[in-house]
Amino acid sequence: MSIQPLPAFEPPYVMSVFTSVRTEGDTGYPETLARMIELVSDVPGFLGYESARTPGGLGITVAYFRDHEAMARWRQDLEHQAAMKQGRADWYESYTLHVATVERSHGFVRAAS
Repeated sequence: MSIQPLPAFEPPYVMSVFTSVRTEGDTGYPETLARMIELVSDVPGFLGYESARTPGGLGITVAYFRDHEAMARWRQDLEHQAAMKQGRADWYESYTLHVATVERSHGFVRAAS
């Protein structure tokens, strides 16, 4: 399996960039993460997400939505709100969230040799 970024989407669309540093331990985190991915995938207007964590512990997750209304539906999901509350209580030392409207998007994929 090759690792590929998500394709470029047709602008405009919106993205949220969640940058975090986790606490020690994973008490329920993997299960909650799996559930959040399941839930957000059913949100009309959700385009996809990309996530990475550095060896030093900095995590970055970028979620893409067709518009601000789709992002608002996700933000208002009750299970997501409960997970956000638990994140502040248990899973994150710190985090930032940036929301932006994407005006330009393009990509590149090397042709197979």
